Amino acid sequence: MNNGFAKLLALAAAGVLSACAPVAGEVQSAPAAQAEIREPVTILVSIDGFRPDYLDRGLTPTLSALAAGGVTAAMRPSFPSKTFPNHWTTVTGFVPDRNGIVANGFTDPSRADEKFTMATTDPFYWNGREPVWVTAENAGIRTAAMFWPGSAVAWGGTPIPGGYGRIEGGVRPQDWTAFDQNVSPTQRVNTIIDWLRRPADIRPELLFLYFDEVDTAGHAGGPDGEIVNEAIANVDEDITALVAGLRSLGQSANLVIVSDHGMAETRNSRTVELDPLIAREVYILVETGPYATFNAIPGKEAVLENALLRDHEHMECWRKGEIPARLQYGASERIPAYLCLAETGWQIFPQRRDGERVGGNHGYDNHAPEMAALFIANGPSFRQGMKLPTFQNVSVNPLLRALLGLPQDSAMDGDLTPVAPALKAAD
Repeated sequence: MNNGFAKLLALAAAGVLSACAPVAGEVQSAPAAQAEIREPVTILVSIDGFRPDYLDRGLTPTLSALAAGGVTAAMRPSFPSKTFPNHWTTVTGFVPDRNGIVANGFTDPSRADEKFTMATTDPFYWNGREPVWVTAENAGIRTAAMFWPGSAVAWGGTPIPGGYGRIEGGVRPQDWTAFDQNVSPTQRVNTIIDWLRRPADIRPELLFLYFDEVDTAGHAGGPDGEIVNEAIANVDEDITALVAGLRSLGQSANLVIVSDHGMAETRNSRTVELDPLIAREVYILVETGPYATFNAIPGKEAVLENALLRDHEHMECWRKGEIPARLQYGASERIPAYLCLAETGWQIFPQRRDGERVGGNHGYDNHAPEMAALFIANGPSFRQGMKLPTFQNVSVNPLLRALLGLPQDSAMDGDLTPVAPALKAAD
């Protein structure tokens, strides 16, 4: 493709995986000194919207080499297969129905006059379950987060009245940055490497890194569009830069590279239209797209149910308490009263949009193949050349706990069992 891609091939051929292996000290002359021998760090990387089959396109020499030389799997997201619910599930070990972040946008009944959005940092919405960086910080393990959803939240804190957004109490990573899409992938990687250049006493041991470019491209052109292929190649360059930076520091690292969900092709012609089914005066529409959520206008419940709770082409609908158990969704008070889920590739809107635009979306049944998420683990704590059976992303938090020597939490929806074979036996 370009010179950068050629360099990737060369780096892969040279064995970039050695960047994640321990580097022995070297003896220097005049005066003699031994280079620092660093303990391994753990880095959780999210490539938003990266389907595991993207590795098969011949565009990812570094990611593919990390997968081949480590452990890989097609990971199953939790429902709904959206960005914020699954990033929070990954770091808490609880499904969205139990971790409080039930959608990218929602309303809590106790605060009906405001709405949670992807810019919300009020701990009220996030305090339901503890993210692993809080667990680590409380255990004396220093953490740092570069754009992980929720990492800008002072977890456990409360807003100061009249404090213009200031929070009293709470725990964040020792180092964190609020998301800004204008910060380039190169700058994000450089920040991780700069944090690791620090003296050992203020150097993070658990780090988080987030890339959004593949998801953005998938929405714009669909999972098979050229724009996605370009983004896939670009993010592989970003991972190459991360690996090269670790190698330049002599920094051993356990890399856990995941995505939050996959991507399905959408077309305007594949729209389930609500307007022919029911008058807009009957309901409050909370979300639309791969799934739609509704509340009835008081007194209109029977009318809404008569329209929704019957057979539809390309869509199934349920009362909140009757959502299929396999979706693990419907208990939280933050979930609206009715849910309709579209067939993969279809979307639910009041009206069909004009034209025949091809794009991409996610939020579908989390068992759909198109929603599968990436999982790669590579580093000194992992076995080599292993492919795991599909497992749900609730097991990532237990895996991070195992890498850090933190105790497991039996209350979680996930446990270590599905990913335990990835770990090398203790010496």
